[in-house]
Amino acid sequence: MLLMKDNRFISGRLKSFVYAFRGAYKLVVTEHSIMVQFIIAVLVTIAGFIFKISATEWMLQTLAIGLVLSIEGVNTAVEKIADFIHPQYNERIGFIKDIAAGAVTFAALAALCVGLIIYIPKIF
Repeated sequence: MLLMKDNRFISGRLKSFVYAFRGAYKLVVTEHSIMVQFIIAVLVTIAGFIFKISATEWMLQTLAIGLVLSIEGVNTAVEKIADFIHPQYNERIGFIKDIAAGAVTFAALAALCVGLIIYIPKIF
């Protein structure tokens, strides 16, 4: 299906949001790594209500969750593009995919640190 670009400001922006939410939905329902990260995000959000974290802690937690899910989504896009371009194993494509996965690792470790800083004092 050929999609024509909508150059009108309001309707063009609304269509962009529809496509963005459609993409987020596809990530959550089709990609196992995103499913796991999303479930962790929901659990940590529930923990935030249980432990009554502060507004600053909510901001940091929300940014950490957004960072991990965003980078995980970019990693998935890189992997899908790489597999589309070169379906067979290729050392250079593997290197690119490893770098994208490494970016997810950095984001996840940063989010883990945020979570530990927020919740360790509340648990102990």
